[in-house]
Amino acid sequence: MSSTPTYGVGDASYQAAGGIDGLRRLVDDFYRIMDESPAAAELRRLHPESLEASRDKLTCFLSGWLGGPKLFAEKYGPIVIPAFHAQWPIGEALAEAWLDCMAQAVARQGYAPEFAAYLMQQLRVPAARIVQASRNRHG
Repeated sequence: MSSTPTYGVGDASYQAAGGIDGLRRLVDDFYRIMDESPAAAELRRLHPESLEASRDKLTCFLSGWLGGPKLFAEKYGPIVIPAFHAQWPIGEALAEAWLDCMAQAVARQGYAPEFAAYLMQQLRVPAARIVQASRNRHG
């Protein structure tokens, strides 16, 4: 019998990410990288000057998405990721910039390699949906 957690089942992914404190560290690193990376400048311009609310929303979203407490729904209401993001023209390049910043942030966390790979694979799903929703709205 394997002792490796099955990511995506119960709160295994949430626990592998370090719970809420681990997610806050991940999100803080993500936004720091986005803020400082010239390759993410266009992505950064889509965010408000203060990233405080963005940090909280992403942390809350990831908590529930990874099987932990459903903090986003409790604080902000229903999660409508593609519909919310469709207000901006988000193409493949912006999605890849977001994923690249997240990959760099994930690499800084000391996650098990299997979990880091799983997390990045899973994050590609909403990223693709956001691009599609934006394409549907903006042509």
